[in-house]
Amino acid sequence: MRTIFVVVALAISVSAPAAAAQTQKYTVVRDIDYVPQADYAGGKDRLDVYVPDGAKNAPVIFSIHGGLLMAGDRREDAFVGQRFAAAGYVTAVISYRLSPHVSHPGHIEDTAAAFAWVKRNIARHGGDPDRILVTGHSAGAYLAMLLVADPRWLAAHTLSPRDIKGVAPVSGFYWVDKPGVAPDRPKSVWGTDPKVWADASPSRYLRGDLPPILIVDTDGDERWRQQQAADLAAALRKAGHKDVATHKVLGRTHMSVWTEMNDSPTEETSTHILRFAARVLNAR
Repeated sequence: MRTIFVVVALAISVSAPAAAAQTQKYTVVRDIDYVPQADYAGGKDRLDVYVPDGAKNAPVIFSIHGGLLMAGDRREDAFVGQRFAAAGYVTAVISYRLSPHVSHPGHIEDTAAAFAWVKRNIARHGGDPDRILVTGHSAGAYLAMLLVADPRWLAAHTLSPRDIKGVAPVSGFYWVDKPGVAPDRPKSVWGTDPKVWADASPSRYLRGDLPPILIVDTDGDERWRQQQAADLAAALRKAGHKDVATHKVLGRTHMSVWTEMNDSPTEETSTHILRFAARVLNAR
């Protein structure tokens, strides 16, 4: 059963960096089943949609939670939907199956299925299916980049990376086979084969025709994670990508760079994502 809530939140217009704040209502449609032919334990085949009041052909943000691919849930990321819906974006916040219950490619298969649902159904909730930005934190940033870089997962739903208009990974990882990721994590996530680790890496599929990318991290991230963010930007440019931006949020931890986004209308992580979204989604 879907549950609908109406709330009032502080919203900012992102048409200009210094826009004035205003009060805006939005509705939350919870527990939408994006894999109706299955019934995943814990509602991991569900997503929540945050709909600004009066939304019609509004731009869309698709958000993927973090948690090492072993923990987390859309309900723990409600602040993401609240922040972006208050700014005028129809926002889908998804759950997906976790290890050890599934291993790769289960996580990315679920992410692709959720994106396909949004692409084909978000117009019912006031969103424009041709203006979708994908974002995520930590493991969610990894899934965001894998979704846009490796075309196999969207192709399973007769979609392609061209259906994503921008991607904003936050404090993610992009080389699964490097230290800090598969070699140092439980083998229930990607298995034990280094060839699978390389195949599961977004870095393997970089090319010049990917959509615009904003790479966000923080000086509070582990050094290996900050290096992967810098290496991703360099590798994308080497591959011929012409629209890659980076932003380092100072004075945050790996978690707070994401979890504090709803603390104020001028919070740094969300403000940069919203400015990026305004550019890549609102341009006609």
